[in-house]
Amino acid sequence: MTRPRRPRRRQLDPARRAAFDVLRAVSDRDAYANLVLPALLRERGITGRDAAFATELAYGASRTRGLLDAVIAKAAGRPTDRINPVLLDLLRLGTYQLLRTRVDAHAAVSTTVEQAGVEFDSARAGFVNGVLRTIAGRKPQSWIDELAPPADSDPIGHLAFTHAHPRWVAQAFADALGARAGELDALLTADDARPLVHLAARPGVLSADDLAAAVGGEVGRYSPYAVYLSGGDPGRLDAVKEGKALVQDEGSQLVARALTLAPIDEDRGRWLDLCAGPGGKTALLAAIGAQSGASVTAIEPNDRRADLVEENTRGLPVEVLRVDGREPGIEPGFDRVLVDAPCTGLGALRRRPEARWRRQPADVPALARLQRELLASAISLTRPGGVVLYATCSPHLSETVGVVADALRRHPVTALDTRPLFEGVDDLGDGPYVQLWPHRHGTDAMFAAALEVG
Repeated sequence: MTRPRRPRRRQLDPARRAAFDVLRAVSDRDAYANLVLPALLRERGITGRDAAFATELAYGASRTRGLLDAVIAKAAGRPTDRINPVLLDLLRLGTYQLLRTRVDAHAAVSTTVEQAGVEFDSARAGFVNGVLRTIAGRKPQSWIDELAPPADSDPIGHLAFTHAHPRWVAQAFADALGARAGELDALLTADDARPLVHLAARPGVLSADDLAAAVGGEVGRYSPYAVYLSGGDPGRLDAVKEGKALVQDEGSQLVARALTLAPIDEDRGRWLDLCAGPGGKTALLAAIGAQSGASVTAIEPNDRRADLVEENTRGLPVEVLRVDGREPGIEPGFDRVLVDAPCTGLGALRRRPEARWRRQPADVPALARLQRELLASAISLTRPGGVVLYATCSPHLSETVGVVADALRRHPVTALDTRPLFEGVDDLGDGPYVQLWPHRHGTDAMFAAALEVG
């Protein structure tokens, strides 16, 4: 008697397979989605609409992970930590399509169920089928209405869940917005959207107009070096491959440029980037400085990141030192010093899809201590009359105004009005510091404070 043959399961199509593999890399190896996906697309020759679809699924499912998991847990009747990790990533892939895309529900369910059968067996495929059909049986908004904290008793928690952010992150944003905390909805909406690719044309080599014409992009709003791209793989652009342009958020460009615009007497052209890796701001600083004879000392203790600094600044007047910025052992007396300090990265969550679910409130105190130590070192390395620009890609008050207030208490520095150093940028608030925002400026949420050393 012959046994009945098991039905042959269909593998995921290339776009969904790529997205699924990215989710597995993030879950299994703590990989970064924005690093894994472009390499995977190139390796597999996925282009055009398929690449765009894979990008939407991979980044979208990574970005909305907390919301997806809440819906999956409710539909499955069990917490997600009791679901096999591979099945859970498949469920996230299917659930994202059901809740956040216009993909036909039948296609979203059937492709995911088929892959569950390939990865496991019919029983597990049946489980996935049941969960996804339960989710598909209701409108997406009804899941949010049921699972989000009540808007009247916990408005920040409600917005955080709706926009797929951890509550503590939304609270940190609201605190930083201060009197304009009513903008939190707009901020979280912007933070939850896929951002444009920003390029920086290298000063003295290529203008933003010429770069925009070469890549089919649009000249940026604020930085004289910025060009916007709607999508694609910027690593394939000739200008990037030839070192004439870098992939760099416009907010980061504005921070680097701000240091060069700070008014100081007798700039002798000795500049320092105390936290240089991976070298984007260092390259922009050096390219601007080269036009007036300035050179940059770049400090980066991590060998891999120091290699990137050397690669990104090749051909520019930059010396890379692989030492700890807190005790670099170098001759003081710098005219301009940039402290782009290691931080939680809460200001760049839209560009790092999975980061919001990795960071925890417990990360902040240790980072704030490191930030204070680095800023103290920068001040000691700056000559009297020189300027330190302290910056973070985080608006968290403990990493921004808290660190600067500590420096003002402990060290011979005076806070400058930083806003004129961001000339042309509107809606910068009351000062003296600058806080950029995705919903106001279309940039990462960069903070900057200029301090004059006494």
